[in-house]
Amino acid sequence: MLEMVKYLSGSAGATGFGSNSSAEDVTAFCHHLRSITAIITGATSGIGAETARVLAKHGARLVLPARSLKAAEETKARILSEYPESKIIIMSLDLSSLDSVRRFVAEFESLDLPLNLLINNAGKFSYDHAISEDGVEMTFATNYLGHFLLSKLLLTKMVMTAKVSNIQGRIVNVSSGIHGWFSGDMIGYLISITTDKSKFDPTRAYALSKLANVLHTKELASRLKEMDANVTANCVHPGIVRTGLTRDREGFVTDLVFFLASKLLKTIPQAASTTCYVATNPRMVNVTGKYFSDCNEASTSKLGSSLTEASRLWSISELMVSGNSKIIFDSFGPFQRNE
Repeated sequence: MLEMVKYLSGSAGATGFGSNSSAEDVTAFCHHLRSITAIITGATSGIGAETARVLAKHGARLVLPARSLKAAEETKARILSEYPESKIIIMSLDLSSLDSVRRFVAEFESLDLPLNLLINNAGKFSYDHAISEDGVEMTFATNYLGHFLLSKLLLTKMVMTAKVSNIQGRIVNVSSGIHGWFSGDMIGYLISITTDKSKFDPTRAYALSKLANVLHTKELASRLKEMDANVTANCVHPGIVRTGLTRDREGFVTDLVFFLASKLLKTIPQAASTTCYVATNPRMVNVTGKYFSDCNEASTSKLGSSLTEASRLWSISELMVSGNSKIIFDSFGPFQRNE
């Protein structure tokens, strides 16, 4: 109840920011971004576009990968109209395709640019069941597995950039409080919705993918510490906001739900604030493996805090991105647990 009162009132937390803070509020004193190169996925609309705009305002060089190059060019044009000196590179990327992720990384590395900041923001909520070209349920493939591989392949570049520049690298995974809605066996459920359409529930599938983002952050942060890398990894819940995430289902029911929940909704600038805070604020130096909401550290679900589950998910994700999804699905026995 207390947290809800704080949220509705917009009262500031320990960082000095709260639910009413905007992305511009939390970056007002960021004068150090001109030396930063950032990759932001999902920057063609909503939270990602606002994040890109605000980082560009402060001089960061942006790389905006997108499935729709037309939409990305429109985002670039909007930012340039406001900040003409912005440095923005548009590149092709379909996160649901592991081959596309690999092509993107190869193309990015050919540019010989540094990489200080990776914001894994793109997200998909689909009401319809679909399977990716790699044989994985589409929501999980897009929201989590593509970002897992993207982070993995860019890690060497980030570690090297941090070492050469002496600027700590940051990876920010955009998750959701909905991750707490999932309970049970993650891999078991993923396999069931991949192999059996009748088991698919769009909300639970989305919650699964967002839980995977949380666990990915935890395990990635641990591995970065073991590497003694000057790179941090944190996770954020942007809040409830109407964005293009709901583009698969528009109409009276959706409109009614959002109208009734309007007192709980954030504006897009408010929703982008936590991402921008974690990505840029000097107070975040050496902070890693944490989960943030309303620009302050918050608690994950019990499952989201499980080191065992984080390690297990990482191991299976490694197999998936190496092309062994079918082997995992066909021989699920060794991984199965009782819910």
